[in-house]
Amino acid sequence: MKITTMLSYSGGFRESAAQVAEFEKAGLDLVWVAEAYGFDSPSLMGYLAALTEHVGIGAAILPIYTRTPTLIAMTAAGLDALSDGRFELGLGASGPQVIEGFHGVPYVAPLGRTREVIEICRNVWAREAPLTHNGNIFTLPLPPDQGTGLGKALKIIGRPVRADIPIWVASLGEKNVALTAELATGWMPMIFVPEKAKAVWGSALDAGMARRDPKLGPLQITAGGLLAIGDGDDVKAVRELSRHMLALYIGGMGAKGRNFYNDVARRCGYEDAAEKIQDLYLGGDKAAAAAAVPDDLLELTSLCGSESYVAERIAAYAEAGVTHLQVAPMPVGDQRPVDLIEKVKKLVG
Repeated sequence: MKITTMLSYSGGFRESAAQVAEFEKAGLDLVWVAEAYGFDSPSLMGYLAALTEHVGIGAAILPIYTRTPTLIAMTAAGLDALSDGRFELGLGASGPQVIEGFHGVPYVAPLGRTREVIEICRNVWAREAPLTHNGNIFTLPLPPDQGTGLGKALKIIGRPVRADIPIWVASLGEKNVALTAELATGWMPMIFVPEKAKAVWGSALDAGMARRDPKLGPLQITAGGLLAIGDGDDVKAVRELSRHMLALYIGGMGAKGRNFYNDVARRCGYEDAAEKIQDLYLGGDKAAAAAAVPDDLLELTSLCGSESYVAERIAAYAEAGVTHLQVAPMPVGDQRPVDLIEKVKKLVG
């Protein structure tokens, strides 16, 4: 099992990047860089590539609506070249609030778009022939009746370092998870409860794996949560930090009937709590929404406790198929964040 973390922005980007370099020395395998509607992530990932030597650098995620598929492929190839083959491309559909609200792009056909983006990216990197694509969403070159008629099939000028840059997909719905298992190198779920993963996603994963090309190898999975190691109340307090985050996602990341995270919570067996959290959050009472998050959901989506307890949680994630344990190190007492990376690295073996 590999150890990964999300790049933190709490202390400023330069400070967080310096911390990643420190984590790299302690054995961190991969750092994920988010974009959402903040600074563009490729700029940050390029900076990380220059600052580090061995750690993998992953986009988590590049939204599929905000760039053309070809630009996504070019960006991935550029970052892979800057990092000497350390880049991992994470893709996701984001949600209509961000895509339509911040970018002004219609949020339509996320499944079909994901499939075509993956296909186009791999064709760009393979560089076997000038790029052409005839899909339901993208046609390359653009047909004459949709433009000037001067479009030309081209190859990417530079030869990519790798023709098989790993592609991860952030997906939650059953059809999207099945597509991920079919086409992607790896899967990036959220609100991942190891003990309930098979019941929630097993059938979708099986359906996708049945169509998977063996050349892709086993599906990689990254999941985890807050990491705190100790025996006191400080560790329990760390676990509580995810309460407001879960309330935000389950309650506020989408409208009624269009909140993918709320759907996952329901499928995990928290139907009543998910309904209550959403009603409270959308009604403006965020504190009550956070208080309504079940305690056991906090526990099952984190790694907070004694060293032996954290080892048990790691084993549960491994049993659920997680290959890349994602941790957010939260030191207690006189610990440093890097100490936790070192400890969890030893625990995974």
